[in-house]
Amino acid sequence: MATAAGKSPNESRTNSDLEADIRQLKVDIQKLTEQLAETGQHGYGAARRVAAEGVEQLRAQGEAAFENMRSNARDLEAQVVASVREKPVTSLAIAAGVGFLFALLARR
Repeated sequence: MATAAGKSPNESRTNSDLEADIRQLKVDIQKLTEQLAETGQHGYGAARRVAAEGVEQLRAQGEAAFENMRSNARDLEAQVVASVREKPVTSLAIAAGVGFLFALLARR
């Protein structure tokens, strides 16, 4: 029934199988940990690339909007200059009226 060590041959074999399974499980866990770390690094790199591309796209859109506003300001300036040259007295009266309105608003 029992051997000198107090274990049957089936118990001894079962313990060695369990130890082998535990060793294999440790190896599998180590591999899984390495794969997860590698996946995390790839995910971080991909997210960083996407963020950089997004920043570049936003910068390009901002520059385009700024250039568009600059062009509109130049057009408006040209229109104001042309209007003042065509009707200087009317322009002076408008400027005086706007100044008067600002003065009224500044008092309050």
